[in-house]
Amino acid sequence: MHGKAWALRAAAIVVAVFGALTIRSGGAVLFGASDAGQAAGNVVPFVLWFNFVAGFAYIAAAIGVWRATRWGAWTAIAIAAATALVFALFGVHIASGAAFEMRTVWAMTLRTILWTGIAALAWAAGPRLDGQPG
Repeated sequence: MHGKAWALRAAAIVVAVFGALTIRSGGAVLFGASDAGQAAGNVVPFVLWFNFVAGFAYIAAAIGVWRATRWGAWTAIAIAAATALVFALFGVHIASGAAFEMRTVWAMTLRTILWTGIAALAWAAGPRLDGQPG
């Protein structure tokens, strides 16, 4: 396995695990016991719902990135763009003086950087590494 394939596989594993953890943590706050909601603090509902739903897209993207498909690259690009948009809207929320948690700022920063990097890596790898169209 050459460098690009190894990097794509490593990235796919990271985002699949990240997706599963995102679904688990978001689901616990949205549908779990009240103690999970209380521990979350000043939840911003649209950010929470976006991240929860995006967790499923992370897992789908991980499959496409693992297989080095064109759709995997486009899914990663869409996730990066959507995350950046929600992060910007979250910034407007903060600027309006509404309550938020600083850890959400850090989490959205991490998500935006991670998905921008995954999208760039998947795009640079091009369609399927085995030469088949994605």
